[in-house]
Amino acid sequence: MLLKLYYMRYLFLLIFIFTFNIFLSQKVSAQEVKWHTFTEAVDLNKKNPRKIFIDVYTDWCGWCKVMDKNTFHDSVIVKILNEKYYAVKFNAETKDTITFKGRAFVSTGQGNRPPHQLAAAMLQGKMSYPSVVFMNEENLFIAAVPGYKKPEDLEPLLIYIANSLYEKKVDFQKFQENYKSKKSQ
Repeated sequence: MLLKLYYMRYLFLLIFIFTFNIFLSQKVSAQEVKWHTFTEAVDLNKKNPRKIFIDVYTDWCGWCKVMDKNTFHDSVIVKILNEKYYAVKFNAETKDTITFKGRAFVSTGQGNRPPHQLAAAMLQGKMSYPSVVFMNEENLFIAAVPGYKKPEDLEPLLIYIANSLYEKKVDFQKFQENYKSKKSQ
């Protein structure tokens, strides 16, 4: 009888742990950015137009890793990126050939840390990591913004671009000063 009770408790504990792990994995996955390749985002944009957000990083960049850990795991940032953008992770030193608008972009392979031609084009030759790049629904470049961004700095920028306020000539500095974070709501 005691042995049976012991096994029942053990079975109950296993079921609880299994169920709790499923709950946690769903909660974690719900708070992750859905990253695409550059080509996937451009293709998705043809079917269902949306702005494209590109995180331009390198494997050796320390601030890129901090931004991954802090900014791209912030629940508000994740929600905005997943709902309003096709988010792209783009390694600026990739060796892959990427065809965009009929042109093949490749790695130059020259120098100590050669940038990919597409990264150089997106950043207009100003190779700073991390940088974020925005493209509109027609796959045209809107802006490249260099440097590490904390969630509270990136959030108003994401909303400003998502709502095309740059087209309406809304001053970003004024917008940012008056912006109310989604975290406070």
